[in-house]
Amino acid sequence: VQLVESGGGLVQPGGSLRLSCAASGFTFSSYAMSWYRQAPGKERELVATITSAGGTTDYADSVKGRFAISRDNAKNTVALQMNTLKPEDTAVYYCNARRSAWPTRNFWGQGTQVTVYS
Repeated sequence: VQLVESGGGLVQPGGSLRLSCAASGFTFSSYAMSWYRQAPGKERELVATITSAGGTTDYADSVKGRFAISRDNAKNTVALQMNTLKPEDTAVYYCNARRSAWPTRNFWGQGTQVTVYS
């Protein structure tokens, strides 16, 4: 199983980044996909989730209206479009795959750094 994130980097406040996560080694279309983030000294927090078929999305209040999660089940990828970035968005962003049906599974990527600097 692999989840490989890409697209992180340095950006000024108000800028945009698009994170991507390429999945392999499992039945991608059976898993809900999420993006989490962890800032230095803070706990990992859920940023956005999309259901297995892509019909439903959910966002943390702090990113609603600025971030958009999407997936392509044909390409086994999930993306996070981040607009109007703020310094408080600075964190390592992790891709997560979760299957709630038995047997449950939970996979993580290695993370990609996003730094919003002024």
